[in-house]
Amino acid sequence: MAGFKTHIATSTALGIGYGSAAFLLYNAPPGDCLLAAGLCSVSGMLPDLDSDSGVPVRESITFAAAVVPMLMMRRFESLGMSPETMVLAASAVYLVIRFGVAEIFKRFTVHRGMWHSIPACLIAGLLAFLICDGDDLGLRLFKAGGVMLGFLSHLVLDEIWAIDIWRLRLKSSFGTALKFWGKSGWVNFSVYAKLAALAFLAVGDPLLMDHFQLHEIKAPKMAREWLGEAMKEGAEVLR
Repeated sequence: MAGFKTHIATSTALGIGYGSAAFLLYNAPPGDCLLAAGLCSVSGMLPDLDSDSGVPVRESITFAAAVVPMLMMRRFESLGMSPETMVLAASAVYLVIRFGVAEIFKRFTVHRGMWHSIPACLIAGLLAFLICDGDDLGLRLFKAGGVMLGFLSHLVLDEIWAIDIWRLRLKSSFGTALKFWGKSGWVNFSVYAKLAALAFLAVGDPLLMDHFQLHEIKAPKMAREWLGEAMKEGAEVLR
């Protein structure tokens, strides 16, 4: 399979091209272009979160723990949190990602399992969309697209490296990255359930509801309100 340096170099090159194209062709804000490029670069390491140890896991978790709380500041502000509460909430998110998420991946995933898959790529994109709050739907989709592009580049490289061009044969690892389901029925169900839940929350986002005029549909709105109430209750606990 492709090594860490190959993955990060490829996703970084794609990120530079992705951000530059948005700036030159669509006149996107430079800051958002740089952020999308950086997200694409780092997302090239995300599929290897299912590794037991090593540089990709350490660097990905550390980066996510530092950046995600900052990306969520506007969402915290929209919930009416005070600056002090926002700091506490950001610290809580950091601790959950830094220690909780790392432990979950270590205990409940296997390398080249369902975290190396197309549904996992969609999950990463939906998480990015929900985390990157803002008033511009296009920019939020742009940033989420950067995460998905970096994630997908890792899967594609793994499949390319699974082809032995010298012996004209496929290695045993071929087909374990660009896949839609794995060997375990329970794991498949769990992954698609998470994907459906995140999609449900994303549809309930006010920007999407305004854009597609979904205000008559109550279910996404209820999901959005539930998420908002849960975050408010969490803020009250931190105060």
